Amino acid sequence: MSYSLRWWCIAAIVGMLAACGSAPVKSPSVVKEPPAAKSLPPANSTTDTSGNIIQAKSRMVPVAWMELPGFEQDNLAEAWKAWLKSCERSAAPFVSLCADVKRLSNADGQTQRDWMRSRMQPHRVENLQGDNKGLLTSYFEPQIEASRVTTSVFKAPVYQPPVNLAQRKPWFTRHEIDTLPEAQAALKDRVIAYVADPVDVLILQIQGSGRLRITEPNGSVRSVRLANAGTNDQPYHSVGRWLLDQGLVKDASWPGIKAWLAQNPQRQQELLWTNPRFVFFKEEPLSESDAQFGPRGAQGVALTAGRSIAVDPGSIPYGAPVWLVSSGAQTNLQRLVMAQDTGNAIRGAVRADYFAGWGPEATDLAGRLNQPLQLWVLWPK
Repeated sequence: MSYSLRWWCIAAIVGMLAACGSAPVKSPSVVKEPPAAKSLPPANSTTDTSGNIIQAKSRMVPVAWMELPGFEQDNLAEAWKAWLKSCERSAAPFVSLCADVKRLSNADGQTQRDWMRSRMQPHRVENLQGDNKGLLTSYFEPQIEASRVTTSVFKAPVYQPPVNLAQRKPWFTRHEIDTLPEAQAALKDRVIAYVADPVDVLILQIQGSGRLRITEPNGSVRSVRLANAGTNDQPYHSVGRWLLDQGLVKDASWPGIKAWLAQNPQRQQELLWTNPRFVFFKEEPLSESDAQFGPRGAQGVALTAGRSIAVDPGSIPYGAPVWLVSSGAQTNLQRLVMAQDTGNAIRGAVRADYFAGWGPEATDLAGRLNQPLQLWVLWPK
């Protein structure tokens, strides 16, 4: 996927399908295909008389390494995989580190830590008013069973764009796609695969990409990745927000929404139609090596589970190594991550969306994570 076009909200608990703005949420769009250029523009920053690095929305204050909680305990080998990915499309000033990052990819953790101390200076991230406390949410890559042909179980279609998508702006709403003969005719031969639950189609659309394990007509099974290929240009309305406004749920996470639907299956279509937005996909091969990583983020590189974050690029530039600290009911994190993605709902100086990966555990964490955050950017000396 690529996460650079994120329009919607999908973060934790109330945020996850509630409202952009009520709780911090990630928007869905998987990244557009990255441009051919091999590097990104340099970070747009200045340095003030106190040595603080000033971004459009943040101030980075130099601090001692001892101020980074848990720095000695992190398993840097995991983070190094994400760092190597960032070096595929790195920009100044971080590109200057990449030769050493590659050279040290098989070094032990202490060697890597010593090198970081010698080449980098940690900076505490604050907003321009001096507040260094923020918010962490999470997102994931859906992983869903599917069939190439419709069956008694697999009935919900996942579509590639209709041929006439560009000829009608906006295109049909979700309700019209399900009910109007004209819309159905345009999508007749555009099915990629069928999944069992229409709500899973919505989850794919909100996340912007996903993995399908498709059973082919001959009985063989293959895994593919779905990437965003366009939308109907209709507004996004959160189904979680609708449920909350109706007083139907108190938990607007995906587990909470699915629990409500299990008790009210006759209202599933009503729920889905409250969101006019519809996303179309393209199918991409998923090799064994590609399957070890997530979709591409806004930096243009594949995301690494547990080591990639989405940030506001006005606060933290893409490709920056970041020390992340967050403690709460869902998880306790003290680790090195890479700023490799963004989203419309990811706004502010100390704000991050944590890429949890794929599978049931990632899905559950992404649906519920909403807790305090502190960040330190590791800036080259």
